[in-house]
Amino acid sequence: MRYELFLAGALVITPVAAHESSAPILGDEPIEHDHVLDEILKQFVPEAEAAADITIDGNKRRIRANGYPNKAPGQFPNRNNPHSISKKNYNLKVPLTPRKNARATNAQNNVFGIALNGVVMEPGTAEFWQNNRRSGWNYEAFGGACKLGLDKYNAHVQPDGTYHYHGIPTGVLASSGGKSVPALLGFAADGFPIYGPYGYSDPRKKSSVKQLKSSYRVKSGTRQSGPGGRYNGKFTQDWAYAAGSGDLDQCNGRFAVTPEYPDGTYHYVLTDTFPHIPRCWMGTPDSSFTRLKQRADLQIDPIDAQEAVPTVDFAAMSDNIDAGITLIQAQGGHPPRLLRGQRPNGPGAGRGQDNRRAQGGSSGGRGPCSGS
Repeated sequence: MRYELFLAGALVITPVAAHESSAPILGDEPIEHDHVLDEILKQFVPEAEAAADITIDGNKRRIRANGYPNKAPGQFPNRNNPHSISKKNYNLKVPLTPRKNARATNAQNNVFGIALNGVVMEPGTAEFWQNNRRSGWNYEAFGGACKLGLDKYNAHVQPDGTYHYHGIPTGVLASSGGKSVPALLGFAADGFPIYGPYGYSDPRKKSSVKQLKSSYRVKSGTRQSGPGGRYNGKFTQDWAYAAGSGDLDQCNGRFAVTPEYPDGTYHYVLTDTFPHIPRCWMGTPDSSFTRLKQRADLQIDPIDAQEAVPTVDFAAMSDNIDAGITLIQAQGGHPPRLLRGQRPNGPGAGRGQDNRRAQGGSSGGRGPCSGS
């Protein structure tokens, strides 16, 4: 595989603007490998950092990768993750000139994007309260309730062998400049670039670099359904978007100049606090990405697969100007549908045997924190 990176529009940026068949993603379509900016753009991301073959194919950016990082991952299987890594054959594409839509699109149960090293990014987990994916209560990878066997790069392995990030890919971040400059980390499924947590303090020009903050906060009060107890960040539904409280919009993005886009571009930012990886797209995701999750779900035990059940309410989303928008469900999820033999936990529940089971303790069966 030839490792190179094309950042189309790095020198001249166009204004921000933006299911195929179910056939396998084989990676054997002819593509155009040569481009006028080839040699110039290689300077932005050294060859050793880009383990994906990213090229221009008409009005698309084509991304080919095997899903295995160029820096050695952590040990898998491990105590909290029983799965082994298997190489993939990604053949993905995104719009070359993406456009923002009037409304955002839910990315919670999908592959959000792909890093420069060819490893995919997924925001949500497959772990749910009482092992019930229809309960509306989804455990967060960094919420503290579940040990998912993440390695030092914030990644782990799915049952089908897919190695994927749940947070900032620290190895790619370090290779791309880390804290010294806005670091390009990859591309989202809708074509917009993905950057690390540091950006220019003045988004309009090259300036001092600061750590960007998300605009999500843990809700106050008590959960009115499901596990009960106070909101504490363990579940996706514990978080709410508070417009203007941080540097980023509801999809953890902003418009700003970057080294690769000196005239500015809308881009996503990965943060070390919720949502970590964005939970929505502002553009239209290409079906080559959404199809990845659909195909993976068909190949593994249904108990490990994420069903197409919304765990985050995106229906009210619009541009960040509307200060009244709340991204996460105001009531913290749907009333739970309990599995056979399970008992409901009322509001305020947080102690006793039921709570231990909800946190993945011994219950004589499979716990919800399965490391998948």
